[in-house]
Amino acid sequence: MLIRLGRVAHLPGMKHDTTPGGGLEPLMSIADLSEFIAVPIKTIKDWRTKGEGPAAYKIGNHLRYDADDVRAWLASCREQSAGIPAMSGKR
Repeated sequence: MLIRLGRVAHLPGMKHDTTPGGGLEPLMSIADLSEFIAVPIKTIKDWRTKGEGPAAYKIGNHLRYDADDVRAWLASCREQSAGIPAMSGKR
């Protein structure tokens, strides 16, 4: 479940900056993304192998997703109208 705190979206359990003026928005792990979009982690990994899915930051052996990138990717997946595929043709 996504919770909005001001301008920043957080998943329950994610730590957030409470300093005045905010700070950097926390990045989502692949598990956070999986929970947020209700899709198995394996599917997200498969999309990544095919060059589909949201852009990620590769930090060492870890993938992290920016909420703005996820929102942009989700917008590109939205159907033009009921039953009419998205323009991008990608998930």
